[in-house]
Amino acid sequence: AANSDKELVKPRRKGMIEEHYLVDTIKMPKSSKERKIVLPGVPSYENDFARDTHDFFNLVALIPIIVLNGMNWNWEKLLKSVDENLQNYSIHFDLQNSWTGDWFDVFFRTTILYFVIDLIWVVVVPKCVKSSNTIVYHHIATLGYLLVPYLNSRYQWCMGACMSVEINTWFLIARRVFNKQGFPPWTIKLPPLISIRIKVISIMFYSTWFSLRCILYPLLLIFFVEDWKFLLKSTGTAFNLMTIVIPLHSIFLLLNFKWTYDLVGSKMRYWRTRKLEISSGL
Repeated sequence: AANSDKELVKPRRKGMIEEHYLVDTIKMPKSSKERKIVLPGVPSYENDFARDTHDFFNLVALIPIIVLNGMNWNWEKLLKSVDENLQNYSIHFDLQNSWTGDWFDVFFRTTILYFVIDLIWVVVVPKCVKSSNTIVYHHIATLGYLLVPYLNSRYQWCMGACMSVEINTWFLIARRVFNKQGFPPWTIKLPPLISIRIKVISIMFYSTWFSLRCILYPLLLIFFVEDWKFLLKSTGTAFNLMTIVIPLHSIFLLLNFKWTYDLVGSKMRYWRTRKLEISSGL
């Protein structure tokens, strides 16, 4: 009976942090509570055909999306706007007027095709990812979100801004694919090419994580709220396209903040634990 009970217990689903980071559980000082900490490096991975082919597909398929997105921006105007606003401590970056949309049709169709293929892939082969349900829900919500620039060309630049997060997704997958041994990125005794590769990927991953997920996405929410107010004033009705966009964008934003909170909190607990161990002579 005991064995049958064990078989009925489903394994606990891993969170995003546990899937992409080395995680340990410790007892906090002066407390009986157990907390998770993120250790240096990434988990080591054995060969897994389902996961590896899906990772390879994403690393290849995301490149044209990222490139096509970049081709729709006037980078001279965009970088000038960023520079001026940073100098003036302003957050009103001129994203809308930096968007050219010259390649929007190709960009839009390629993006839709990618999410449809990846959605079908995860549904048919759910073991290719750790949290298949989360991926399915995310892709369905994203496909609905992508209808906004299709229905109103005024918001095409918003799609470009939101899809820039796929740069970070690429580096997130690259951390695993190009470092299956799980080397800590700041280990000194590594072959030069491996050391440079994992350091560059790690730096790009963290810089795009915070700049895109924690800065750009909140700025976009501010724009959406302001645009909702403008449409309310001009149309006289509170229900407009932004009424749908704001809740959807808020969900993605909350997920980003939750993952960031989990990651930063776990890292800080690790650093505090290491400091206590060093001061105790361990």
